[in-house]
Amino acid sequence: MSRVGKLPVPVPENVTVSIDGARVTVKGPKGELERTFHPDIRLAQDSDTIVVTRPSDRRDHRALHGLTRALLNNMVLGVSEGFVKTLEIQGTGYRAELEGKTLVMRVGFSHLVRVEPLQGVEFAVEGQLVRVSGIDKQVVGQQAAEVRKVRPPEPYKGKGIRYQGEFVRRKSGKGAIGE
Repeated sequence: MSRVGKLPVPVPENVTVSIDGARVTVKGPKGELERTFHPDIRLAQDSDTIVVTRPSDRRDHRALHGLTRALLNNMVLGVSEGFVKTLEIQGTGYRAELEGKTLVMRVGFSHLVRVEPLQGVEFAVEGQLVRVSGIDKQVVGQQAAEVRKVRPPEPYKGKGIRYQGEFVRRKSGKGAIGE
């Protein structure tokens, strides 16, 4: 049995879940998410939990069991608490600001880099930190990866955009050749 799949998904009081066959709609204080799951996987709702079961021990059913439970749990967490990814901008003269909802960054290019938010995503800038927030975990992660891709951290001086807490392995320059 899948370690992740066998765990029931807790549903807070302020979240409503409606299951219509393979289609699940989750509504909460932060918004609403809808997703269609694989039709072989069964979803059953008790009063305050959702249980995910699989029809057999076939390899594809085992894989879908844990995946479905994790996606459903992320939907419930997203509409109740939301997800946030924090990025750090490091480098002399590197900075970010908001123009309306658009993120505008100066990261060492001869031009400004503008990043439009995906649907359901918001940016917040606090000094050298850029916070990407939303209710869909996949979309928040995708948007954060797109912002980081503008100027990934380089290994010599460490300048660039990185996830908060990300370790960037530093290289010594060409002056560190042993004699």
